[in-house]
Amino acid sequence: MLSLSRGAGAARIPLAPRAPGCSQLPRTAALAAGTNASSRLCFAVVLVLLTLTPGVDSSWWYIGALGARVICDNIPGLVNKQRQLCQRYPDIMQSVGEGAKEWIRECQHQFRHHRWNCSTLDRDHTVFGRVMLRSSREAAFVYAISSAGVVYAITRACSQGELKACSCDPLKRGRSKDERGEFDWGGCSDNIHYGIKFAKAFVDAKEKKVKDARALMNLHNNRCGRTAVKRFLKLECKCHGVSGSCTLRTCWLAMSDFRKTGDYLRKKYNGAIQVTMNQDGTGFTVANKNFRKPTKTDLVYFENSPDYCVMDKSAGSLGTAGRVCNKLSRGTDGCEVMCCGRGYDTTRVTRITKCECKFHWCCAVRCKECEDTVDVHTCKAPKRAEWLDQT
Repeated sequence: MLSLSRGAGAARIPLAPRAPGCSQLPRTAALAAGTNASSRLCFAVVLVLLTLTPGVDSSWWYIGALGARVICDNIPGLVNKQRQLCQRYPDIMQSVGEGAKEWIRECQHQFRHHRWNCSTLDRDHTVFGRVMLRSSREAAFVYAISSAGVVYAITRACSQGELKACSCDPLKRGRSKDERGEFDWGGCSDNIHYGIKFAKAFVDAKEKKVKDARALMNLHNNRCGRTAVKRFLKLECKCHGVSGSCTLRTCWLAMSDFRKTGDYLRKKYNGAIQVTMNQDGTGFTVANKNFRKPTKTDLVYFENSPDYCVMDKSAGSLGTAGRVCNKLSRGTDGCEVMCCGRGYDTTRVTRITKCECKFHWCCAVRCKECEDTVDVHTCKAPKRAEWLDQT
């Protein structure tokens, strides 16, 4: 076994398969044939295969699968700085783990009607598998939403008094004003600055250690995710005065529901900009000169996505066979698009649902159980020969 991935704790993968025409020689025979040209050629081919065979990095994303069992030394894929932060702030790691579950659910919600539906792999340290190896717009979205999830989880935990290192925003004190007039800072303003600061230190640590094109892409998209959470801070106020006249207001800053961040990043995914590295390797230039340059809030990617139609182990695609589709839709959830033209099967299913619910004083809601028969459409599997070509 050989680790071909960058970073500490890289996933272990088998050596590349033996090149065609390279026989497996016993050690003595191999030594004797050391000067043989064909043996040298065989070695060179194997070396190229090893160089080009990508591995899949383990990731801090796996913390979400550990739950309350976060043990820093046992988390694969952490670089030294991440492991040090994990050991120093175990309570924050619990929040990061809970946040990971939340942003993965949000990712799956945003892509529930698409061929790629943010599928995760059980008991896999990479969480998403080989699909993240490609520098695609899906990878861009995952890095952005994961970074946003860390900011959101830590900031929320600060405000709820769950962390030793932070609490409410200490800068929101005294008086201020908005378009409605003056108000007093009060209550507990979400400490978004601490959430962003810790998320940047923890999430970006791995990318800053390996300075290559993909790391630069990840860092850019991480930043997009962090700033997205801050974009949806809202001012909440409580009025004081005679009969709620609101002559005096006490206000605080609060994060919006994480769904708003997810919706925003989903739109950024739709408008993601394909880029290449500039000549000095310090930034991006657009791949298509007809498109505008990316801003700090745009998601960027290098490679086009696979179509995700069929199972393709090399691309990390699970295919769409068996996926539920909407027969009447012409969108991405429609059977024509979801099933990639392969057709669909229809199954009649009887469901039991709550119906005719009534409120009874006091204080219960009673419902009847109703049977509802519906047709469920699922994508057909590809023909076997087509499937074998991709695996």
